[in-house]
Amino acid sequence: MMEHDSELAIPFETKAHQVEGATVEEFFAALESFKETNDRRLAELEARGSVDPLTEEKLRRVERFIEAQERRAVDAARPMLELSDRAGEEALQAKSAMMAYVRKGRTDGYEDLERKGMSVGSEADGGYLVPDETESSILKAMQSESPLRQLASTLTISSSGYKRPFAVSGAGAGWVAETGARTETTSPQLAEISYPAMELYASPAATKQLLDDAVVDVEAWIVDEIRSAFSEQESDAFINGDGVVKPKGILSYPRQPALSASFGAIGTVATGTAGDFDAEEPADALIDLVHSIGAKYRRQGTFLMNRSTMSRVRRLKDGNGDYLWQIKLAAGLETMLLGFPVAECEDMPDIAAGAAAIAFGDFKRGYLIVDRQGVQILRDPYSAKPYVLFYATKRVGGGVLDFNALRLLTFSAT
Repeated sequence: MMEHDSELAIPFETKAHQVEGATVEEFFAALESFKETNDRRLAELEARGSVDPLTEEKLRRVERFIEAQERRAVDAARPMLELSDRAGEEALQAKSAMMAYVRKGRTDGYEDLERKGMSVGSEADGGYLVPDETESSILKAMQSESPLRQLASTLTISSSGYKRPFAVSGAGAGWVAETGARTETTSPQLAEISYPAMELYASPAATKQLLDDAVVDVEAWIVDEIRSAFSEQESDAFINGDGVVKPKGILSYPRQPALSASFGAIGTVATGTAGDFDAEEPADALIDLVHSIGAKYRRQGTFLMNRSTMSRVRRLKDGNGDYLWQIKLAAGLETMLLGFPVAECEDMPDIAAGAAAIAFGDFKRGYLIVDRQGVQILRDPYSAKPYVLFYATKRVGGGVLDFNALRLLTFSAT
């Protein structure tokens, strides 16, 4: 058992099983301390109607430690992001052309590539295309930071958008004998879902000294700057986007109760209490949420919520007094809720009256991200002297792919 002032101050030893700063044994000791402290908090609340501030503070400290270890485990499981080795004359020429443009504003390298028939973009198009491998590095870096990019399906296109027919009702089918008469099947009812590619931009700034420094890896700097700006905007759009100048986010679609949800609307399950879980049976709403989608989607189901909601859910128990929140020791420390993984997304709303603070489903089938091929960059040494601005743009769209695959938990009475 950990003491109030010592559980987070002990030096972590290096052992055979280690999780980025804390050993597995120490992590699970902290987890038991969390459960014990939360049980004490509940007992104090029931007996006195209030909680000892020391108990509440210890619970927060242990929880912060657990969250930090979970995040480190997730980061450690991600592959190291490095720029790919260039292979082939064209790839080397493309990199050289971009570096000459970025560092000095020279465009002759791009002009040489255009004469050879390579697609490199032009000033008329709003900039020059970065090399394919640099674009790939940007997308990989964005995937490592965006919860939806890790969970959803992605598609690369070369046009301004993507349209997909969707069968609202399938064609008729049945069994028939080898020589039996075949009756005419009914025609399927089709709807079309459109995913237009919206323009996303970033404008990192650099000093002339940085660009002139031959030791600095300018390409890696650009990848990191663009990744940071693009990821933040994308993450919010995939959750809350309006579908007009941004991708359409999961929370922007119409909602209907899960049992009667139709095409074009996302099904919802209510907690039964406005702004909170049910006081008597808090786990029931989560169980209902899991079973509100079909088995083929549920098998690949994942919970999605923000950090504040995770803190609330971490304290919930089932009818037997067991915590719903569990840790699976596999390739790292995987957070599990009711046997399903949990993904953290800070763009999901906090728990409040009517808020859809928790999403669940098969996001691979449920949401599609569309990337238009080509990231363009325009060098601007004039607008913010003495700095050099780089106006980088890419086109990305997104929207629900299969409405049956996603469900929302709303904190409402009905």
